[in-house]
Amino acid sequence: MVRARLLLPGLAWTAAIALVAWLLAKVVPLLGAPVLAILIGLAVSAVRRPAVRATPGISFSSTALLQLAIVLLGSTLALGQILRVGARSLPVMLGTLAVALAGAAVLGRLLAVSPRLRALIGVGTGICGASAIVAISGIVEATGAEIAYAISTIFVFNLVAVVLFPPLGRLFHLSQHGFGLWAGTAVNDTSSVVAAAFAFGHAAGSQAVVVKLTRTTLIVPIALGLSMLRARGDVVRPRPLVPRFLVLFVLASVLNTVGLIGHDARRALSDTALALITTALAGVGLAADIGQMRRTGVRPLVLGAILWVCVATVSLLLQRATGQL
Repeated sequence: MVRARLLLPGLAWTAAIALVAWLLAKVVPLLGAPVLAILIGLAVSAVRRPAVRATPGISFSSTALLQLAIVLLGSTLALGQILRVGARSLPVMLGTLAVALAGAAVLGRLLAVSPRLRALIGVGTGICGASAIVAISGIVEATGAEIAYAISTIFVFNLVAVVLFPPLGRLFHLSQHGFGLWAGTAVNDTSSVVAAAFAFGHAAGSQAVVVKLTRTTLIVPIALGLSMLRARGDVVRPRPLVPRFLVLFVLASVLNTVGLIGHDARRALSDTALALITTALAGVGLAADIGQMRRTGVRPLVLGAILWVCVATVSLLLQRATGQL
């Protein structure tokens, strides 16, 4: 009860912002409630930071609720989807992921972007935007400002992709399958993938959604790899090789894969996960250090732009090489 009273003020802040974001998302569905929540949280923090007594609840929202949301997301994914998408699509997905991760490591170092921030932007660009960023943020011990900056960076190029991809797809004479694979591998958040792909055609939209879901399952090996690297490199305070929430994420995915989670339950869990992510990202926005983000400058944004262009280009090149355009 004492802990609940300590958390209540901060949870009230994050829940209120999440509700506003959810209502605004109905008016502007392209942005999505989670992105709106972090933007509103940043705006509120810039104008009037919550009182100190709200800090425990805000911190709880941006950590514990976030991890719980990731576990629930696992129940909406089937680990066997990679096989069902087919071997033909995997080279494109894995190739773009490799470009994003390697590019983030090399270019991020050249641009003097912090290791944590370049990891967030690389994974966000290569896998699935905000979901991937929040999944590894605890593993790399990213700050609230770094999480907010990374999600904002990915968000900018999602909007650009929604506007540019459909006309570019027609200019390049892409097939429905080719455009769906392009959108599914080069656009990040689900709402933006759906918006761009279905604007090109229904078949492209269906293909893009399957590819996007398959990309999302790649969070598991990437998070495992990062956990092992961090655990091996920390000689002072050894870390568990696999975070507890990631174990639960995989377990939830397995339960869904073997058919133990029905359609209605999966829908309810997906909605709950979205609500928790929205509340958690409101906490990330409220806790972000705006001054630190300003001091970081435009270099992470430049990194995100370069990675986005590289991933979009490599996706098309790999499709041409494998005969899928």
